[in-house]
Amino acid sequence: MNGEVAALSAQGQREPHPSPAPPVTSTEAINLMVHYYRGEMGRMAGWRDRIDRTTNWAITVVAALLSVSLSTPNSHHGVLLFAMLLVTLLLLIEARRYRFFDVYRARVRQVEKKYFAEFLQPHGDLAPDWGAAVAASLRKPEFLISYRDAACRRLRRNYSWMYLILLLAWALKISSSSMTETESTVDVALSFAQVLKNAAFGPIPGAVVLALVLAFYAIILAGVFHRDSGEGERVRGEAHV
Repeated sequence: MNGEVAALSAQGQREPHPSPAPPVTSTEAINLMVHYYRGEMGRMAGWRDRIDRTTNWAITVVAALLSVSLSTPNSHHGVLLFAMLLVTLLLLIEARRYRFFDVYRARVRQVEKKYFAEFLQPHGDLAPDWGAAVAASLRKPEFLISYRDAACRRLRRNYSWMYLILLLAWALKISSSSMTETESTVDVALSFAQVLKNAAFGPIPGAVVLALVLAFYAIILAGVFHRDSGEGERVRGEAHV
């Protein structure tokens, strides 16, 4: 008896559960659309929060290391170079997060522009296949923007200003006598040879450090003026990040 019960129980456990059927009535379709939109909004907001956190970390790093570097004349200018490296690392992390955010934002914008906007103010141009792009993205999620374009976009939005502040602080640090010599009483601009001497970083000559910084900022400037190779998200409006 116990063996028969166990067999029936095991057989019942092996039976596959039926998959949920697609909505049949308009009420079911509306409920499905509402829950789907809410889910996509949650994922988009989650990735946007991660992007904002990375930006906040970068701002904190810049503020903290600027305070350390400019608070005392004895602090080394390498602190500002280290800040540039940390900000670059955070920029690369944020670019990766932005690519994920862009996928979910594209889905949300597709639903908003193609479905909800037509519902709120009908124009009679709702295509029957308006959700094809969303369905394709759900079946095979793909990034809509390259890593380079994402990094350049975040650089234009926020990080270019941080790099500019660090560059100005570094230039002040290596060119001002009051920032480099504790016994100096005259705060005047130094000669170019003295600037190169102050820019030295350990065994690395100042000319090499200066050339590396200029090359680095040339790359930053190229990224600022770089334009996206494509539109990125499938439905894009004036308000975007």
